[in-house]
Amino acid sequence: MSKKITPQSQNYSVWYTDVVREAGLADYGPVKGTMVIKPYGFMIWENIKDSLDRMIKETGHVNAYFPLFIPKSFFAKEAEHVEGFAKECAVVTHTKLMINDENKIVVDPESKLEEEVIVRPTSETIVWSMYKKWIQSYRDLPVLINQWANIVRWEMRTRLFLRTSEFLWQEGHTAHATAQEAEEETLKILGVYKTLAEDFLALPVLTGLKSESEKFAGAEQTYCIEAMMKDKRALQAGTSHNLGQNFARAFDVRFQNKNNVEELVYATSWGVSTRLIGAVIMAHGDDNGLRLPPKIAPYQVVFVPITRNEEETIQIKEYVSPVLTELKSNEVRIFEDWSDNSPGFKFHDWEMKGAPIRLEVGPRDVKEGKAVLVRRDTNEKISTEKSQLVETIFTLLKEIQNNLFEQARTFRQENTHSVSIYDEFKNILKNKGGFLQCGWDGEKISEAKIKEDTKATIRCILTEEKAEGINCVYSGNPAKHIVIFAKAY
Repeated sequence: MSKKITPQSQNYSVWYTDVVREAGLADYGPVKGTMVIKPYGFMIWENIKDSLDRMIKETGHVNAYFPLFIPKSFFAKEAEHVEGFAKECAVVTHTKLMINDENKIVVDPESKLEEEVIVRPTSETIVWSMYKKWIQSYRDLPVLINQWANIVRWEMRTRLFLRTSEFLWQEGHTAHATAQEAEEETLKILGVYKTLAEDFLALPVLTGLKSESEKFAGAEQTYCIEAMMKDKRALQAGTSHNLGQNFARAFDVRFQNKNNVEELVYATSWGVSTRLIGAVIMAHGDDNGLRLPPKIAPYQVVFVPITRNEEETIQIKEYVSPVLTELKSNEVRIFEDWSDNSPGFKFHDWEMKGAPIRLEVGPRDVKEGKAVLVRRDTNEKISTEKSQLVETIFTLLKEIQNNLFEQARTFRQENTHSVSIYDEFKNILKNKGGFLQCGWDGEKISEAKIKEDTKATIRCILTEEKAEGINCVYSGNPAKHIVIFAKAY
């Protein structure tokens, strides 16, 4: 049987790593900071990816692919952008290896590149070098392109799924004729991300703007979705950037408008990554492992037969086959665990893997015309008539999806604190944690001092909240914004 995982209350960080490895989601790669996503973990990513890809396409976007390698000179064209990524860039300087006189593998000095190449940390620069070729007229706009790709950012402090040197993501890059279109696009995608998080991952999120110091390098504005994990820290789950004309200016991407006047193009970019798997683990998991929302679970129902001999096995197969066939025909994802492991091992294993429903059938169930359903979200066991199994499973899948969302939302509500006094602010962060909603005067110095004192950052500016009559929690000056501060991943 798999080892017992560390309780969340004992060490949340170790609990998280235990779950990732014991549930078979991922492992550490041979290069420091890299991650191998195992099949079960990749199936979760595929379900997230398929759901989001469908929504992206429904909003008029199309997929394409841009190169992994980016000329170093491209980064020099957008100073703020390169400054934001300089410390994380992996650089290719040579193209060949050779065996030297001492029979050691070394870099061939004659293969040095004329221009060094950056391994993609994000694709704005190479995308906009191509858009310069493709865009001449207003008739060429808008350009609505997304790509699914891998990214390399040489992280020094890594954690599986949350922060690794290489990760998987999607990145959208769009070009528009007007500032209004670009802003509408940015907000549209923010809405798509909120739907993905809440309707598929059962992850309640706050939406809003990043502060100037927290926004994407090279953006005019960055919108985000922020979620609370079970240790009360925040996780940035997705970002949508209005780039204004910054990249169009850097790469001289212009178009003739309807009045035959030349203008710079307006841009957006946006992305979510495999860190969403980490979000699901931390928002829903418990001391027994994963609890997966049915919409993204690799298997929504796991069938575990309880059998002692070949005769019982045949009986149970014949008994349950019509039910499983009907479920599969209705696109319910099912795994039939006919392995030689004991029922106890299987129960523990699938509980660890977070399968939403476990269907158990033994000889007594066959005789009585029943079966047992076990909900992973509540661990409730439900004895069900065979004739009601399919309908009950459909109902339970919806209930589990909704219940996980409501549990996470209630947890966030209970751990969100409205504060107006700085001493109270610091006391809550030190002793309780969670989200702190407060006024902010919009000054970088106030933001920086709070971060220095508490390690909390502005997770998002709540754009729908008015700051009238509210003072900054730090300076006491009139607040310009209502914000959420929190410690974050």
